[in-house]
Amino acid sequence: MTFTSTLLGASQPPPPRLAAVEADVQSLIEAHMETMLGVRLLESEYVIDCVDGGRIDSLGIDENGAPVIVEYKRGTDAGVINQGLYYLSWLTRHRSAFGGLVRDKLGVSTAAQVLWSAPRLICVAGDFSRYDAHAVREHRRSIDLVRYRYYGSDQIGLETVVSATGKSGAVNRRSRHTPLDAPQALQRQTGAMEELAVAVDEALRGLGGGVTRVQRKQYAAYQRLRNFACVIPPQQTKLLVYLKADPKSVDLRPGFTRDVTGLGHHGTGDLEVQLRTERDLERAQDLFRLSYAAA
Repeated sequence: MTFTSTLLGASQPPPPRLAAVEADVQSLIEAHMETMLGVRLLESEYVIDCVDGGRIDSLGIDENGAPVIVEYKRGTDAGVINQGLYYLSWLTRHRSAFGGLVRDKLGVSTAAQVLWSAPRLICVAGDFSRYDAHAVREHRRSIDLVRYRYYGSDQIGLETVVSATGKSGAVNRRSRHTPLDAPQALQRQTGAMEELAVAVDEALRGLGGGVTRVQRKQYAAYQRLRNFACVIPPQQTKLLVYLKADPKSVDLRPGFTRDVTGLGHHGTGDLEVQLRTERDLERAQDLFRLSYAAA
């Protein structure tokens, strides 16, 4: 099984252990949520308005604009998944409440782009059983099971046990945007880029376990817990991929790789990779793996 690991703190941590109380896990992850989960925290202990009541441990929004519920348990607790699904169901029925929270915290523009097609549940616990993993794969929901371990008093490591999604975007081999009466040269060119997009999709999905794809109008995001690649719809002569790899650690090559730190673009990631041919895709494989490992 492939794991995603995130560790904050010293390079040589003490032996791992469980937290003393659940609240310790929640407070430390919330303090570093964007770094560790790729999620911006909107509110902690969010009270839901329903007959049975309840409090969502952490309510946030991810890099792609998807609503995210994070639930925590100190040890192994099969109820964390059902509890999270209950809250997720409530959230999808109360979109206006979430939209209002996003508007108040992050502004009107962000609230207008909430991705309701892919709400997520992240369950963080000391461990999960094989039955939990099976149950998650059976649900038509985006669910991540994440195992934590404490190192010392204020360091925490996360491992993704299962990432499942009930929906996945597909790349259409025929461009919807190329008219049938377009010049044959343009049709061939566009068709080649569409074929390249299919190959990129297969390469990114094949990097390892736990890869999910989230489709937005402006880009397709490939993520583990966090985005590691964002692919822009094909242009006439090239395909742009943005990676989370550090541009300073890469030997940048004009016309192939570019540092876009601080430059506006769709998707996430500071390393731009320009693909024009299958050969470019082969050259990019190491960069894809580097970004996948960083996520």
